[in-house]
Amino acid sequence: MDQFEPDLLDVLADWMTWPGPLYQSLADALDRAVREGDLDLGARLPSERDLARQLAISRGTVVSAYDELRGRGVLTSVRGSGTRISEKVRAGQSTSDGRVPGGHGGPVFQRLVDGSGEVISLANTDDAAYHEVRDALLELVDSDLLTLMTDSGYHPSGLPELRTAIATGYTAMGAPSSAEQVLITTGAHQAISLIAKMYLRRGCMVLTESPAWPGCLDLFRAAGARIVGIPLDGDGVRADLLAAAMAQHRPALVFLMPTYHNPTGLLMSSSRRRRIAALAEEYGVPVVEDNAHLVLGSPGPQPIAASPGGAVLSVGSLAKAVWPGLRIGWVRAAEPTIRRLARHKALADLGSPVLDQALAARLLPGLPALAARRAPLREERLRHLESLLRRYLPDWQWRRPQGGSVLWIELPSIDAARYAQVALRHGVEVIPGAATDPEGHHDSYLRLPFSYPPSTLDELVHRLRRAWVDMGSDNHRQTRTNP
Repeated sequence: MDQFEPDLLDVLADWMTWPGPLYQSLADALDRAVREGDLDLGARLPSERDLARQLAISRGTVVSAYDELRGRGVLTSVRGSGTRISEKVRAGQSTSDGRVPGGHGGPVFQRLVDGSGEVISLANTDDAAYHEVRDALLELVDSDLLTLMTDSGYHPSGLPELRTAIATGYTAMGAPSSAEQVLITTGAHQAISLIAKMYLRRGCMVLTESPAWPGCLDLFRAAGARIVGIPLDGDGVRADLLAAAMAQHRPALVFLMPTYHNPTGLLMSSSRRRRIAALAEEYGVPVVEDNAHLVLGSPGPQPIAASPGGAVLSVGSLAKAVWPGLRIGWVRAAEPTIRRLARHKALADLGSPVLDQALAARLLPGLPALAARRAPLREERLRHLESLLRRYLPDWQWRRPQGGSVLWIELPSIDAARYAQVALRHGVEVIPGAATDPEGHHDSYLRLPFSYPPSTLDELVHRLRRAWVDMGSDNHRQTRTNP
């Protein structure tokens, strides 16, 4: 198969949802990618057969699209050298477009930029704000707003009362902490980005679970790091394989999601957490634990940072516990580490919004009670989605998650990346397993959130079923065409 950079599936994004004939949409998407500088002049494109297979469309559609682009002067074809982008096209300036070379998170971020439109995007969960956010905001305006407005507003390390509240939460969970051990960030994503900037250099190694969330993987790739995935078992990341990889690769960083891992929903056992902390000390490798689903201050699983051992940086946020629109995250680590990260934070944005931080400080003490009230709704939506899948997509398989908000679906002997292209034609954006696994061991999996309202879940499964039937028809046609 022809190799090409950047990944056309990333560059083309949601071209299948564009109006008009399919070949016309493909031609227009390629034309735009060339003229905006996303594809290099002179670059070789895949053959018609290879691109058709990757996009799960007929070869005739690709042939027509390539013919259209030859007519526009965008493509040239020479026997023996394949189809190439013309050197004569007037393209845009050759500047970075924000995509990560070799990354798989581009469509996730592009959907956030473009909005979902009529497409049901499974790139992110659908969590609306609850009335607790409104109530806390009104209390903040009545009680604290005037005082906050007398402050300069510059707190690169974070609002002191919020840092104290987060430290109190970690202390209650068995990881004694002070406010000086906490840095406030604009969401967990920024926290991981700052950590990557501080620890990673081009060519270094990062160890992570396999599968993992592509958005995080792309942050490490953007820093020039190489990624090695470590398989999971029922207790979390395989400690024996992680130790072997630490000894072999001497990584700069280990990145894990121990609490309701995304996308599998696994909960790392307490003994495995203690083992990870011990490995961090033994090999002198810092461990980042992304606890997106850990309810701070709850009696639930202790963070890895609660175990004695080496350097552990605990990342958290209010996105899952409260509302993704409240862009407040944090890092809990040793004081010297936090001081270094604070300098990176100041360089990035001088500090997160003060009003958001003050609102977060009001909400934090009530997180365990809020999580308990939401649990029945999560269970109801999970049961609803499972019922729909058993009825309309009985060939799909999954293991019920221990927590979190997604199902990790295994498709029967089907490349999920190809199915994702078919699903997009039916108005659903799917995150296939290939985007989550740098080793390529989960190509038949896809990530399916269940946090949507029942009516959305109904429509989602009906669209997925139509795409599944369409996929079967495509496979049958290809079998007859390509014996």
